[in-house]
Amino acid sequence: MKKGIFFILFLTAFLPLITVAQFPEEEQSILDSLNFIINGDSSPDSVKVNCLLNKAGYYYQTEPQIAIDICKEAESISLKANYLYGIAESYAWLGYLVQFQGDIPLALDYYDKSLKIQEQIGDLAGQATSLNNLAYIYTNQEDYKRSIQFHEKALIIREKLNDKAGQAQSFNNIGLAYHEQHQFDKALPYFNQSLSLFEGLDNKKGMAYAYNNLGTVYHYQNKLDTALIYYKKFYELSNEINDRQAEAYALHNIGKVLLAEGKIKGKHGALEYAERCMKLSEELGFPKNISEAAELKSNIYKDLGEGLKALEMYKLFEIMKDSTNNEATQRAAIRQQTKYEFDRQKTLNDAAYEKALVIENETKAKQKIIIYAVASGLGLVAIFLFFVMNRLKITNKQKRVIEEAHHQLEEKNKEITDSIQYAKRIQNAILPPLKVVKEFLADSFIIYKPKDIVAGDFYWLEHVKGKILFAAADCTGHGVPGAMVSVVCNNGLNRSVREYGLTSPGEILDKTRELIVEEFEKSEDDVKDGMDIALCCIEGDVLKYAGANNPLWIIRGGEVLETKANKQPIGKFENPQAYTTHSFNLQKGDTIYVFSDGFVDQFGGEKGKKFKAANLKKILLSIQDKPMEEQREILNKTFEKWKGELDQLDDVCLIGVRI
Repeated sequence: MKKGIFFILFLTAFLPLITVAQFPEEEQSILDSLNFIINGDSSPDSVKVNCLLNKAGYYYQTEPQIAIDICKEAESISLKANYLYGIAESYAWLGYLVQFQGDIPLALDYYDKSLKIQEQIGDLAGQATSLNNLAYIYTNQEDYKRSIQFHEKALIIREKLNDKAGQAQSFNNIGLAYHEQHQFDKALPYFNQSLSLFEGLDNKKGMAYAYNNLGTVYHYQNKLDTALIYYKKFYELSNEINDRQAEAYALHNIGKVLLAEGKIKGKHGALEYAERCMKLSEELGFPKNISEAAELKSNIYKDLGEGLKALEMYKLFEIMKDSTNNEATQRAAIRQQTKYEFDRQKTLNDAAYEKALVIENETKAKQKIIIYAVASGLGLVAIFLFFVMNRLKITNKQKRVIEEAHHQLEEKNKEITDSIQYAKRIQNAILPPLKVVKEFLADSFIIYKPKDIVAGDFYWLEHVKGKILFAAADCTGHGVPGAMVSVVCNNGLNRSVREYGLTSPGEILDKTRELIVEEFEKSEDDVKDGMDIALCCIEGDVLKYAGANNPLWIIRGGEVLETKANKQPIGKFENPQAYTTHSFNLQKGDTIYVFSDGFVDQFGGEKGKKFKAANLKKILLSIQDKPMEEQREILNKTFEKWKGELDQLDDVCLIGVRI
């Protein structure tokens, strides 16, 4: 007998973006933006590939074949451009898609190819995901030995990355593999380690599923009291996070334990939980859940000696198993009944129909006489109106020409504005969410003020190998041109870290410059766009910094310690030099600031002059006793007051971090 319901934590490299075939307006607008970049002649190949893979996420559930075609296009572009990261991601996507179409050998081949490239480029996170996906296939094939081997390899990588959530998932999945072999003593330590990590992350959904899996193991071992404790914890957390389907599973499992205890009190308790499970399952509208709840209630009534109720629930169980066939039968019966009613009504009304036809013909003859009379009178009126309307026609034609021109201008303006709004959504997608920034830089703030809808400035953050990398960047221009450059520059930073495994700020800037120049050299025009940037790396109490035109300020003991950047941009530059990495030992209470030039270059004040760096230093020194969030508010108000009625000169980006 199957005891309980397990939760497998199956990680893939992808997250579903939408689950319906007809996309809502907001998602459709993002798709339009992705297509705009994909089809643009000036878009770098790497950006096109990343957009294609993003686009596949909109189709993989509802139109898997379309998703496959998109991924193959990404694979083709990546192969031609020798974009290894894109090739690996394309193979990983294709493996996932064909796996769920049932082509397991082809899925294994794609995953293997992806894994080899990820190993070649040092993409540890990608390797862990590919290993997990391979393990999942071997679990389904009941090749548990190989499944455990792949999960353990993924676990080792996630420990290197300090990926606690990934480690928790791997421990859970190894526990499941041992459980499937009925090696419960081996499964339990892995489930407990998974639970411990989820608790440390305060991941309540992960904790809930870990409680359920532990409960299921103890259920199999017939340790019913312990199983009941974990199932109830599973229910409480599922209820807290409003996971309704998990609640139904928890109620089902609790009911089965109480039934297995065999006592009259336990059986009545089992019935209570089974009824709650049934009610919730009916609310959710899942036939499978209702079927399982009905089966449980049937078994409980049978044990209680209530045969008729047991039979009633068993019938419901059978009905819900065949619900799909029943629905089809019902639809056919409705169609047949509708046809019968139509034929019957037609027979009954034939005589009345003939009579109505005679009356209708007489009425039409009378109407013709009236129409001819009215038409003659209207003819005279029409002659008079012709002269009036001829003059109005000329006037209206002139008016329509003016209105049409105005309408076209409004439409064109709306199209341009909508396109820029779509571009804003794309640009926002490359910025790290503030909750992620707070996760790694808890005592910090960011002031980000685009001059226009989209910006050339951007902030950037990565966490790799225990190091926190963050930067404030200022790309050439602002508005749409600046935003386009920012996509290329952001991608260059990501590739330098993720694809080439660099963590030293100077080396990252060197590689990013190389990648950006390489992308822009594909154009027939002489493109000299790029960015200024201040890039920091914090590991423990050591700060490393490298900059392209943008400095680093550290405020310590009432003094501003300024480190100047290399006087060369990230981009095409005559006689370029390697960027210098500066290293500092941080002290508790140090405050770090990096920024673009938008704040200090803003015109304003009583005389309409630039704000200047000296004034920014004075303000920062004066607010060092304030919390970082209050500093952000003071700086923001200072900027707006200084600007006054004047236009904002440039994009603004300023990051503050307190140690």
